[in-house]
Amino acid sequence: MPKGRYQANFTKASLLIPESRIVASLLLDKVDEDQWRQSIVVDNVLQKRTQNTATTQASLIRNRLNTMGPELWTLVMEGGKQVATHAVLAATIKFSPLLGDFLDLVVREQFRRFENALRPALWDDYLESCHERDPDMPSWSESTRLKLKQNAIRMLAEGGYLHDTKDLRLQRLQISSEVIGYLLEHEETYVTKCMQVSQ
Repeated sequence: MPKGRYQANFTKASLLIPESRIVASLLLDKVDEDQWRQSIVVDNVLQKRTQNTATTQASLIRNRLNTMGPELWTLVMEGGKQVATHAVLAATIKFSPLLGDFLDLVVREQFRRFENALRPALWDDYLESCHERDPDMPSWSESTRLKLKQNAIRMLAEGGYLHDTKDLRLQRLQISSEVIGYLLEHEETYVTKCMQVSQ
């Protein structure tokens, strides 16, 4: 694992809810590496056009979900759309503090000030401030920064904090009780705080 708090670990995808349901099922089935490869590469259960996309996305999702436990994986696999989305978002925040801190430090402030919309430039300003909090943060290329920005905004829209990726109107969000219950029971204080920025 690279050192430092902030990693560019969501350049390839956003929340990937349908795919996360499938990966959660594999984790709950405790498949070994041969069974994992059979499912992801040979059977193409994620229904991706290339093996590279399938393996990359499956690995990302597994890394996210592995930050949490089987009870959350069950919420991802069996929960309704909102429950599954909030469960995946919780795991993503824990895996990617770059996203979590943006919610906690920037988006929270916009709700506090009763702003109507999220200005895209706030992400750029936020990335600059990240270097102060994490001296080990790499200097990413412009294309990497753009992909992080695009996916961060997409994840906030998928999560329900924004109206959509074009109309960046802020929406107050009630996190599903099942996900909050899991987070509180497992003392996931940071994740809970990040998710409840509109309250």
